[in-house]
Amino acid sequence: MADLTIQSHIFDNGLTLLVEPMRSVQSASFSLAVPAGVIYEEEGQNASAAILCDLMVRGAGDLDNRSLSDHLDHLGLQRSESVGWNHISFSGATLAENLLPALQIYADIVRRPHLPEDQFSAVVTGVEHSLRAAEDEPRQKVIIELRRRCYDDPWGRPSDGALSDLPRISLPTVRALYERGVRPNGAILGIAGNVDFDAVRDTVESVLGDWERSQDVPVIRGGRGPRRDHISSDSNQTHIGLAYDAVPYRDEDYYAAWAAVSVLSGGSSSRLFTEVRERRGLCYSVYATLNSLLDEGRVLAYAGTTPERAQETLDVTVEEIRKLAEGIQPAELDRCKAGAKSALIMQQESTGARAASITRDWFHLRRVVPLDEVHDRIDRLSVDDVLRYVRQHPPDDLTLLTIGPEALEVPDEVS
Repeated sequence: MADLTIQSHIFDNGLTLLVEPMRSVQSASFSLAVPAGVIYEEEGQNASAAILCDLMVRGAGDLDNRSLSDHLDHLGLQRSESVGWNHISFSGATLAENLLPALQIYADIVRRPHLPEDQFSAVVTGVEHSLRAAEDEPRQKVIIELRRRCYDDPWGRPSDGALSDLPRISLPTVRALYERGVRPNGAILGIAGNVDFDAVRDTVESVLGDWERSQDVPVIRGGRGPRRDHISSDSNQTHIGLAYDAVPYRDEDYYAAWAAVSVLSGGSSSRLFTEVRERRGLCYSVYATLNSLLDEGRVLAYAGTTPERAQETLDVTVEEIRKLAEGIQPAELDRCKAGAKSALIMQQESTGARAASITRDWFHLRRVVPLDEVHDRIDRLSVDDVLRYVRQHPPDDLTLLTIGPEALEVPDEVS
């Protein structure tokens, strides 16, 4: 695996540019993250970031909503926008020759969005429909609500917003979030593809270099929901959400944490799938995933089953999580490594994946991790490394949320 060189430049206004040249491809992708995510929303206005994200691409600079879309389509740009806890992100992929014109348009999107009043109602309606759809999908809802209970506010807020907050959000609310959040200091622009660093840097300098920095916005830490909670639902299904502490992406033990979760939930050979679903037939879906904030992490687990088998499903799931400390087979770790290496190869071939990855790396680590380094870190992992991590970070403080007819109880801790 070739070790690609990452070139970087930090502009005087605080904007960070990261470029990974990929000479073997004909495309180029970008990921622009600006610090206006849900943690910067005012209390009781969860959904203002989602509304702002949509409004920002409905006209900017000299282009109205239709003209902006037409210009981006003419460039063949495959684009997306998303809201996270820390950032609103704008991403795009196109032919390498069209990247610089696309960046010029996105400079207007972040610096001179129209935030049109006549589009506000339509955007709010779209956000409401999305939130109502999530309410009707308990598999999704249980994880959203689990975050509220295992992370402190505002990091536990849903990134898509909350239905209960929508009536309190106005266009001035959204414009105020734009004014305090969308700024160059703290913004990261990651680019990967067949591009020339000097040409990219000069273009970014010309369109974003005089973007004035503004004051950093303090984030006030609040509380979280109860560690044991139940949402009553007259349903023929029970949805189980579990969370426990893990290390964040920046921690030296992150890859050991990743491997531990992969042994639990890394495909059809994983322990949760094999024991809870296949061997015992307790549920139709079960998984665990490693989730990372800047300074803390959690393992989030889900199982969906019938009310009659819900308590047994929870008991067996918790048992499998706790049993991880008793031992791991080399074959289990080898399977996880093989899957990770395949994913790395595919990521190396995707400019979009690389642009997103280098932007994420910079936010969490203030450096970009070369793929060769990731490959080596995974390759060097031993069973002892993973077991040491698991034993040092036992799942002693489980957060449980259930949605269904009856509440469940976490089985007693292992003595």
